Amino acid sequence: MSDAPSGPVRPGAAVGEAEAEALIHGICFKTGPPRRLGVEVEWLVHDIRTPRHPVRPERLETVYTTLQALPLTSTLTVEPGGQLELSSAAAASLMDCVSTVRDDLDAVRAVLREDGLVLVGLGHDPWQAPRRILRQPRYDALETYLDRTGPAGRFMMCTSASVQVCLDAGYDEPGPQGYVRRWWLAHHLGAVLLAAFANSPLSGGRPTGWRSTRQLRWTQIGTDRAGGPPLTSDPRAAWARHVLDATVMGVRREDGPWDVPEAMSFLEWARNRTPRAPTQEDLEYHVTTLFPPVRPRGHLELRMIDAQPGEDGWIVPLAVTTALFDDPEAAETAYRAVKPLAERARGLPAPHNPLYRDAARLALADPELREAAETCFRTALAALPRLGATTLVMDAVAEYLERYVHRGRCPADDLLEMPGGAGRGPHRRETRP
Repeated sequence: MSDAPSGPVRPGAAVGEAEAEALIHGICFKTGPPRRLGVEVEWLVHDIRTPRHPVRPERLETVYTTLQALPLTSTLTVEPGGQLELSSAAAASLMDCVSTVRDDLDAVRAVLREDGLVLVGLGHDPWQAPRRILRQPRYDALETYLDRTGPAGRFMMCTSASVQVCLDAGYDEPGPQGYVRRWWLAHHLGAVLLAAFANSPLSGGRPTGWRSTRQLRWTQIGTDRAGGPPLTSDPRAAWARHVLDATVMGVRREDGPWDVPEAMSFLEWARNRTPRAPTQEDLEYHVTTLFPPVRPRGHLELRMIDAQPGEDGWIVPLAVTTALFDDPEAAETAYRAVKPLAERARGLPAPHNPLYRDAARLALADPELREAAETCFRTALAALPRLGATTLVMDAVAEYLERYVHRGRCPADDLLEMPGGAGRGPHRRETRP
């Protein structure tokens, strides 16, 4: 039986509860052989000479106008705080993805360099307070919505950056390459990836007590917006219920500010049809306002990895994650390596569970996470030649394994140990989520 809706929904036509659920079922998991992959790389943008001072919005707007005219293969977008994001096209191989994104980043960096600006790979800005550059109805509504739960939402919108790996959902059948197994693996391996690549221990120039302050911010904005559904044997049904139960961020308008309802779920909107009846476009937009660590968008979008240091640091999480999912032998080994960690989640959805909390706070200082990471990195390194990876990529993974994983470290530890830097001194702990 097909998971697609029985009939098309016309653009602008109202959708009810049953129609909405059918649409979500049809679009969230596109099953089939894992063949394509992609990556979304976000960057902070700093002045080369004075990185601790914010760049004037007018200066960013001017240089971003130039960037928008570049003939890039990837899609270039600007985030609310002025962060830049390059989203690759779906690639047929790991090396196709690496090559095209590197070329696009070289072009972007050349333009920024002419204006004395630089892309910075950090999961959370260590010095600057949240400052929104984009003034659009979507972000006005999102800010209003998130402000109801505290300041974390503004930090998330304006001072965070990530590496998001996108992979096919997998076959509609059991086994290591089936979508149910890959969905489960994405959540539990996700905690290992979060720990291994944690790179945001500072905020306001001081340690927060978390190796990934970026993940802390996401956790603080609540289960409704940034949480995932329970892991069940039917991910489609669980995700559909999660989407319908999630509160609506904003009701779009053609003119003027959007409505920001108080605690109205999409299901309630579909049933009550006020302030107007929701449409298919409203449902599709609603899905884009949910930010769980693993988001099904036809493919699987893994969102838990901090932005990485260096020009090519993003290649390592892309290569490791791709190898552990798309090589069948590696996927089976990764599954066995992370299976013991599942008990630590205590049956709670990510990231609001003890496993993700420990990964974000302790990273690879946690012995079990370190052991799982070592197994997974060694497994990925062995699998990369089978995926056609070049020596450059394999050397980068091997170096990361030796520099960080073998030693129970992550890039956040380097920042905390910088001589004379903000990382000196005892940790100041922020409120636990």
